[in-house]
Amino acid sequence: MRIDLHTHSTASDGTDTPAQLVVNAAAAGLDVVALTDHDTVRGHAEAAAALPEGLTLVTGAELSCRIDGVGLHMLAYLFDPGEPELARERELVRDDRVPRARTMVRKLQELGVPVEWEQVARIAGDGSVGRPHVATALVELGVVETVSDAFTPQWLADGGRAYAEKHELDPFDAIRLVKAAGGVTVFAHPAAVKRGDVVPESSIARLAAAGLDGIEVDHMDHDEPTRARLRGLARDLGLLTTGSSDYHGSRKTVGLGEYTTDPEIYGEITRRATGAFPVPGAGGRGPA
Repeated sequence: MRIDLHTHSTASDGTDTPAQLVVNAAAAGLDVVALTDHDTVRGHAEAAAALPEGLTLVTGAELSCRIDGVGLHMLAYLFDPGEPELARERELVRDDRVPRARTMVRKLQELGVPVEWEQVARIAGDGSVGRPHVATALVELGVVETVSDAFTPQWLADGGRAYAEKHELDPFDAIRLVKAAGGVTVFAHPAAVKRGDVVPESSIARLAAAGLDGIEVDHMDHDEPTRARLRGLARDLGLLTTGSSDYHGSRKTVGLGEYTTDPEIYGEITRRATGAFPVPGAGGRGPA
């Protein structure tokens, strides 16, 4: 089985619609794909309706969190999307995204970048607006060559010149809320130093003690020594280890299934989850 547990669609900051994403996942030879848009479950219904036969959909979300001043992303899988407290927190994060993006646009303008809010809004479309949309605007303007190049202290990285804060969950609250909604939590790309400051291993140990289920190890932002170190940490802390593409369509160079999760780990995730079940593909209607 080929299993990719971290992807994004146009419901947040990917470039594939949810329907296109599952069709592309099947074409890439995946057996299981998780749709984990930022702080939203809006793409799940469309993805499920278009799910090709032979592909299983894992519903999830990537929750925006912050601990001790450091941002982190928490992958939440197979939780009940209607659980009210977790739904309310996701809504608070989403509602803060537009004013945050407008603030980043204003800061970029003060730095002499001729970016306009209308440009960022066009790029975001119906998605949950975020830094990748602002970064794409910088690419369009020729300020940087790639979206990743915008995530530096010079521009949009945490604490960067054009960075703006938003409402974010305390990760301990995120773990508690996801667990209460029957879900499973995995710390996404925990050692992605190119994105900015990372959470120290001592804090990961605290999160594990609070009920964190796993850490994402095999990821494009982790080199081989980092992956080996994270596997050792996971063994010491009793955490599951996952691998995922963090696919964003054409917004990033990584392809679907470039990094995958061991089937035994996937089985354990589904065993632990009680809020929702994986959706088996039965031959969806495909992209509109």
